[in-house]
Amino acid sequence: MTGSGVRRRGNVVPGTSPALVGRGAELSELRRLCGLARMVTVTGVGGVGKTRVALEAAGELAEEFPNGAWVVNLGGLRDGSLVGHAIARALRVVDQTARPQLDILADHLSGRRLLLVLDTCEHLLGSCAGVAEVLLRAAPGLRILATSRQALGVAGERVLKIAPLETADPGTGPADTAARPSAMVLFEERAAAATGGFAVGEGNWRTVAHLCRRLEGLPLALELAAGQLRRLSLEQLSSRLDDRFGTLVDADVAMDAARHNALRTTVGWSHELCTRQERLLWARLSVFAGDFDERAVAEVCCDGVLPADRLAPTLAGLVGKSILARTEGAAGARYHLLDTLRQYGAQWLEELGEQPEARRRHRDWYLRLVEGCEREWFGADQKGVFERVLGEHANVSAALEYCLTTPGEAQTGMRMGGALCFYWVGCGFLGEGRHWLDRALALDAEPTRARAKALWVNGYIAIKQGDTGAATALLEEGRDQALLAGDRVASANAVHRLGCVALVTDDHAQAAALFKDALAAYDSFGELNTSVIMARVEYAMTVAFQGDLPYAVELCEEVRAIGEEHGERWVRAYALYVLAFAAWTGGRVEEATCLARECLSISRTFGDLVCAVLAMELLALFQAAGGRSRDAAALHGAAERIWRTVGLPLFGSAYFNAPHNEGEALARRDLGDETYRHLLQQGMRLDLDQAVAFATGGRAAPLMPTDAAEPRR
Repeated sequence: MTGSGVRRRGNVVPGTSPALVGRGAELSELRRLCGLARMVTVTGVGGVGKTRVALEAAGELAEEFPNGAWVVNLGGLRDGSLVGHAIARALRVVDQTARPQLDILADHLSGRRLLLVLDTCEHLLGSCAGVAEVLLRAAPGLRILATSRQALGVAGERVLKIAPLETADPGTGPADTAARPSAMVLFEERAAAATGGFAVGEGNWRTVAHLCRRLEGLPLALELAAGQLRRLSLEQLSSRLDDRFGTLVDADVAMDAARHNALRTTVGWSHELCTRQERLLWARLSVFAGDFDERAVAEVCCDGVLPADRLAPTLAGLVGKSILARTEGAAGARYHLLDTLRQYGAQWLEELGEQPEARRRHRDWYLRLVEGCEREWFGADQKGVFERVLGEHANVSAALEYCLTTPGEAQTGMRMGGALCFYWVGCGFLGEGRHWLDRALALDAEPTRARAKALWVNGYIAIKQGDTGAATALLEEGRDQALLAGDRVASANAVHRLGCVALVTDDHAQAAALFKDALAAYDSFGELNTSVIMARVEYAMTVAFQGDLPYAVELCEEVRAIGEEHGERWVRAYALYVLAFAAWTGGRVEEATCLARECLSISRTFGDLVCAVLAMELLALFQAAGGRSRDAAALHGAAERIWRTVGLPLFGSAYFNAPHNEGEALARRDLGDETYRHLLQQGMRLDLDQAVAFATGGRAAPLMPTDAAEPRR
């Protein structure tokens, strides 16, 4: 399908990083290899610049791939079974079914021409290799470019080993000091950035050449050394590095000096030049996955030895020494520790004997964060809460991994996984939620409040995935365990979600009874949150299907008013769905359309595809009834594609299917079966954003004339 404009696809944007120094030959060879092989791995020692070379090449190659170039940073990932989820998140593949993640990715990529960059694979080598093999078999148009300290071992893999930058012999100065090898050019650039005025000339050429040779041309070592010129002269820098090298070799003659001396020495020397508090903070920061903010650092890293009032200057010191990277965003400053430097910090943390305590404090902070976000979810800042947790996804995953790999912590993992219900269910991360909760529940069967909640949350996820059999078993067990634990809230939630199972399986009498029981329980202990008002909307759906549409409208108007009072939007979208159907039934077409479009827009904000596609089905009906059958057919196609990523279309429910069936009958009668089918197929080619924009009136779908859509023979 073509449109009036071309949108750039992918998350690799050329020209956003400083120009690479001295890598022209490697880039040329990498482009050649990517043209010959579907799997190419860039290898080399730590600090040699594998990631920069791969990303530069990906940026240059992006235009050759209609579906873009996408990078997946795996450096902070500790659980190899989540590699597929990380890829899906980077590619923005939303699939809320219970299918295996690799099957979902394989389907998504099967008809696409796309470059996938898997960055930092060495610590997950087997998992990355397995994922790559599956995806390459499933998607003929896929190319994978990986970075790793060693090859992945995938069939047909080509390997490009990145060597250090070229250095010069300091014993022979050039006639023209402008003729500088690449290592010297990089050092000069980074030194100039650090000092504001450094340049290589006749007076310092040999010193710089000696230093670059000492550092073996490793880019990371050169950058760390250049950063020290903020506080040392070039001569001091060179002599102290010489002393450091000699001390290291004398202390450990057996070390592989030829290959690893430069980086280990420079990192170690940078560590020595840090203050005591900077060294301690560096070590403690190694427990973070991905990036992090200052508040998290204060909670995880500060104590009597590293007091909170010294945190800001200590962070600034690490930034100034090029240990930490600092970026500014809409939410404020974020910090990032390069993988090589994180590994060094982790070694020191282990030697200090602090790793267990630091990882526990990291988990405790993210547990508090997600439980706070759970409380804030019922409020005016739902979008902000969603973005906050999304930005901390890697750290939340690391905290969950700690819970599920540390003896005695599984119950805390259940507590954390249960608190994230709003994120798993409301924001489209059903597969990951099920992954964590399944693991936690399998580790500890003791009937506790945490386990009771984890069971009903996991059951709720299963409902949204269309897996009603598993949902029923989880919810019944959750209800029983809640009674054993004396947890009335968990019991009410389990009963509520059993009502949802009855609703989507068309057992409306049972659904109504269960919803009334749950609502009575919620009222008895004063609960008012998203679960409570969602139960009212779901009860409204039940009574509407039983023929009492006025009462359904009354319930949903109450929910709408509560949502407006508290600023809640996610449940409000479901209420708008019911109100849109009621307005349509009452002949108020314009009102119904506005309500359904608002429902769709809100649902898209949070990634809730179930509510979004229900609204899209209504809008397709409205189009068909209004004589716009071509648009209705295309919307049916777009909805069909979304249902494949959600689960059982319209839950297999005759009642939820009614608007679709009515709209399809009208459109087929108007267009004829063959034309309807062609337009349906065109609608299926719309991606999610295109489909939402089309359905909400933001822009027309680029529908081809029927004759142009005929299959070629």
